[in-house]
This record gives sequence, C-alpha cells and structure tokens, in this order.
Amino acid sequence: MIDISTDIKFLPGVGPKKAELLGNEAGIFTYEDLLYYFPYKYVDRSKFYSVRELNPNMPYVQVKGRLTSMKTVGAGRQARLTATFSDGTGTMELVWFKGHKYIKENLDASSEYIVFGKPSLFNGMINIVHPEMEKVDPTKSVIRSGLQAFYNTTEKMKKGYLNSRGMLKLMQNLFKLLQRDKIPETMPAELTTKLKLIHLNDALRAAHFPENHKQLEAAQFRLKFEELFYLQLNILRLMNLRKRSVKGHVFKVVGDNLNTFYKNNIPFELTGAQKRVIREIRQDMGSGKQMNRLLQGDVGSGKTLVALMVMLIAVDNSYQATLMAPTEILANQHFETISEMLKGLSVSIDLLTGSTKKSKRDELHARLQSGELNILIGTHALIEDTVKFHNLGLVIIDEQHRFGVAQRARLWKKNLHPPHVLVMTATPIPRTLAMTVYGDLDVSIIDELPPGRKPIKTVHYFHNRRNNLNRFLRSELEKGRQIYVVYPLIEESEKMDFKNLAEGFEYMQKAFPEYQTTMVHGKMRPAEKDDAMQEFVSGRSQILVSTTVIEVGVNVPNASVMVIESAERFGLSQLHQLRGRVGRGADQSFCILMTDYKMSEETRKRMSIMTQTTDGFEIAEADMKLRGPGDLEGTQQSGLPFSLHIASLSRDSQLLQYARKIAEDVLAGDPLLEKPENIMLKKQVARLTAKKMNWSMIS
Repeated sequence: MIDISTDIKFLPGVGPKKAELLGNEAGIFTYEDLLYYFPYKYVDRSKFYSVRELNPNMPYVQVKGRLTSMKTVGAGRQARLTATFSDGTGTMELVWFKGHKYIKENLDASSEYIVFGKPSLFNGMINIVHPEMEKVDPTKSVIRSGLQAFYNTTEKMKKGYLNSRGMLKLMQNLFKLLQRDKIPETMPAELTTKLKLIHLNDALRAAHFPENHKQLEAAQFRLKFEELFYLQLNILRLMNLRKRSVKGHVFKVVGDNLNTFYKNNIPFELTGAQKRVIREIRQDMGSGKQMNRLLQGDVGSGKTLVALMVMLIAVDNSYQATLMAPTEILANQHFETISEMLKGLSVSIDLLTGSTKKSKRDELHARLQSGELNILIGTHALIEDTVKFHNLGLVIIDEQHRFGVAQRARLWKKNLHPPHVLVMTATPIPRTLAMTVYGDLDVSIIDELPPGRKPIKTVHYFHNRRNNLNRFLRSELEKGRQIYVVYPLIEESEKMDFKNLAEGFEYMQKAFPEYQTTMVHGKMRPAEKDDAMQEFVSGRSQILVSTTVIEVGVNVPNASVMVIESAERFGLSQLHQLRGRVGRGADQSFCILMTDYKMSEETRKRMSIMTQTTDGFEIAEADMKLRGPGDLEGTQQSGLPFSLHIASLSRDSQLLQYARKIAEDVLAGDPLLEKPENIMLKKQVARLTAKKMNWSMIS
C-alpha cells in the first residue's frame, strides 16, 4: 500500500533538487500535495484533425503523421528550425525558435508523431510554432485522457523543467504507482451514496486525466463538495461546541440608562434594521450563552449607535464594556461621538491609546479596577497586561480585520468568564465569504441608511476633464465644504504611469492657493499623521491629499467631495470604502473617479458599477465575481481553517450553500460527531485542521 504522505523527492522523476523547487514554488512536499495540485484548464485531446481541415481560426488541435524534411533557416539568434509534416491529406510546417539542437537530435523521419499546438498561417501555409511532439509507440502504456490538463507553474519551475508538461509527467508517474492501490475514501459510504458522489480515487484520477467533459464534471463536483462540506462541518461543529460549553453573562435588565438614552438622547427614529439588530443582540445576551456575533453595516448605516446602546445594556446589568478600534484617530472619534451622545447620563466613559500619559493611565486603571469606569474605548493599548477590568461583560471590536487573532484573544481573556463579543465591520462581506470566514459567528446586518442621508453622487471623469473638475471643486470650497483627494502611490514608480502623491499635493496647492492643503500618507510618523489629520478634522485645512490611510474611520461631516485619482488602481470594495468618507452630513456629497482614457474591460466594469449603485453588499458581490478566486480569496485563505485547492468561494457559491445544508443535517443528529457512523468525518476534520490553530472560539 503506497503512503500518500511520502516525501515528493522519492517520486520517480523528482529527486532532491526538483523536490526543493516544488516545495518552495508550489507548496508540494508530499505525494498527497501533488494529487491536490489541480489543473487550471483542460484542452480537448480526444479529436484528431487532418492537415487538410486546419485553419488559423482554430484553437489547439492535434494531428497524427510523419516528418518529411527538416532544416535550419538563418543563423545566430535569428536561426529557426523548420520541419515539413504530412498526414497524407496535406502538408504543414512545424517551427522552433529555441532548442534546435535537442529537437533535431530527438526527432526522426521513420517514426509516426502526434503533433499538438495552435495552427496559424504564414506565407500561405499552415504552421504550428513550438508544437508538442509525442512519438506514437503502440507497445508503450501511457495514461491517456481525452482532455489534457494544464498546470500553473512559475518561472523558476519552468527553468527547472517543471513547466505544465513536466508537471503532467510527474502526475503520470504518481498515478502509475497508484494503479494497484486505491486512495482511501474520506467520506462515509452513506453520504457518497445519498449524494451520488464518485469514489475519491476515481475523482482524483479524472481531475488530472479526464476522458471526457462528463467525467471531469463528476470529478470536480465530488472534490469541490468535499472541500466545502468539511469546511462548513468544522465551522458549525465548533460553533455548537462553543454554544454548549461557554456560558455567558446573563443581561436580564433593560434599565434606566438605555431607556433614558432612547427617550432623550436620540435625535431621530432608529431604522428598522437597527431595531432588528438590537433585538438579535439582546436575545443573545439574555440567553445564558456567550454571544459571538458579527455586525455588518455599510458605511454610514449607524453601527456606532447600535454599539453604544448594546454597551448601555451591559452597564445597566452592572457590567463594564469596552470598544477596541484599530487606530488612534478612530478611537478618538468613537470617544468624542459617544461622549457627546451620553450627555445627561451618569455613565462614566474614558479613552486609552498609546498616547495616553502615564499619570492619566494610572488614574484610569484605578477607576477601571474599582468598577467606577463603565465604558472604556481604546486601541490595541487595551490588551496590555496592565489593563485590568472589574467586571468586563461586553467586548466590541471595530474593523476586526485590522487586528491579529492573538490580539483579540488577549482582550477576550480579560475576565474570568468570557465576555460577550460583538465584532463590527463597515466592509460588506459577500454572503458566501461571510458563511465561510465568519461562519462560526452569528451575523446581523444593518442594510438600510438612516433617514435624511442623501445618496452620494458618483461620476467618472477622464484626466482631460481636469479643468472642469477644478471649477467644480472651487464651487464646493466656496460653499465652505472640504475635499479629499486620494492617490494610490507615495513615490514615483518607474514602471507605472500614475500621478503620485507629492505631485498631487503641489498641484492642489497651486490650483487653490487661497485654501489650506494638507498631506497624509502611510510613511509618516504616527504623531505627524495624527497632527495632519487633525488639521482637516478641525476644519483648519480645507483639502486633504492622501493615500488610502483615510479609508476607514475618518468622520468629517463637512467634507462633501472625494476625488479618487487613478481609480483604475483600486478594487471595488476599496473604492466604496473611500467613497464612504463623504456623505456624512446633510449636504449633497460627490465621489469623482479619475482615470486615463485607456482602460481595461474590467476597469470599465468597475467604474460602471460604482456610478450605478451605492449599495455596499451589491458592490461586494460584484467585486468577488470580478476579481475571482485568485485575487480575492488569496487574501481570505488565512481566515479559513484549511486552504481550498479546487473549490472557489465566488464561483461555487451555490455548492457552498448546499454543502453547508448537508453539514447542518449531519450535526442536527450528532452535534459533536460522536456516533460511530460519523467517526470518519471527525477524523478527517481533525486531519485537515491539524496544521492550523483553532481561534474560532474568539472571533
């Protein structure tokens, strides 16, 4: 029986050097890693064409025939090897610009060949440049398939003879070793029968060597379903475990602070979405189980108000609450906003950041430990060991993706009994991603904006309309408004022809000399950055030229225009987040997307989506579809219990939901996978997650 955990260097055709290359470049260390290194495309090799049928509009084709002549044309770097090839119906030319000597030595006129490549027309004759050549040997057993797999490789792999064809050869060697041994099944027979899934062994073989499209589809369905099923089974099992084992503080009372605040301090009616979310959170906090909830809300939807009302419930039940923000600017804003909203109430609130002086810290720590301090707002300074609470009952984490998981864990452990956890994000998450990356959290969504907010008008300008833009900006500045101008670069790049930040800053100073212009970017020292931002927040500066450091959290109601330079450099979700910095006051606000006239088709789609909708969830879904699994999911893999090899969260969203439903059905009858028929499931989940630490109990 072959052990698929065998080191890849022992596979025929690999050895130590190629093994190192496979590990470094493709993460392939074992036979199993190679089995799960799936092709990115397939080309039909089931049909043979005659030379007479070929035309330059055809995709890849294969022809069987013989070489009738061979010669080298030209000299030096201009030299090329040409061969005449015939199958009896006609003649075509094969051309090589590289590797002449090797090709010439290894081809012979007495043998029959299968030629594979893309036909083109040159000097009135069909030719194929750098064709794949395979000698026909009736005595030799080769693993054949109707569809030929193509594998992603890197430049280093190609230099080490591990191009797509090299990878295919290794795959053939591996499956020859596995001919007598079946790869053990990883799904219970009851499930494979019920769901009509083909055996794992057959699925893996067909994924690399499919005979036809039908066989390939059956293989991909089996493999994708299994990945998504185990992903969801793990997430849901841990959720069950947490809900069963982690007791939560019971917040029974809806007391004076919340009631007084609701009656006297809210200047407008809560939206239906805000009311629904507060009900969901109250239900959690009164259930006796620890709350672990994700609160999603688009920019400007009123998450801070919900967070405050939830903190007041904690205070009314004699518990402390804390809110952790990723930056000092955002922590300061939360503190100022919430302090203003709490006027007239006897609720004590304070702020702790890296800038808090020692004397102030000592006094704050004493009040926190005595229980005198009800609400503490801060940055990562909150997780320092010196920060001790009297009775922490609620933790709210804003923009949680900005914090490391270990950082959040330290905050979570600041009480003997775990506090309730509410994670907030202003980045709308596509449903399939939320179900996976945040699948162990209960999800609440604020999907409507407060009344009176005017939708932001978004327009797309080309750089040649700069004079029109300046006239418009001047009219807004004359009304007393403020303006953001965001650039993607800090320094001049030799490779990219984009306007840079420093030039933009100088340009705005010259174009609007009577107004104060401030510059902010990520390479500034934190104190410098905060001072510059404060200039704009206070209104002393009217124009802020910046990189994306202002993407999250800056709240300046008087800012009415967001100009995004070289908007083609930004993804949809980032454009939407930047747009959300305006539209925070009662006045009409504008977002202007500036690009070059020459744009890719994808950029045109992004600009079109941005000008058509301000719905963050719609934009997040579109972003996922446009950017696809490589770009978007690559950044999300770190949030998954294990990596996906073949399934795609964007392309396979329906299959993901189906897999989650099957996982829910399994766990409904056996929440902790303890029944004999589910032992295989439990073992497989443990095997898949063995390399990753489980932080799902935190947030």
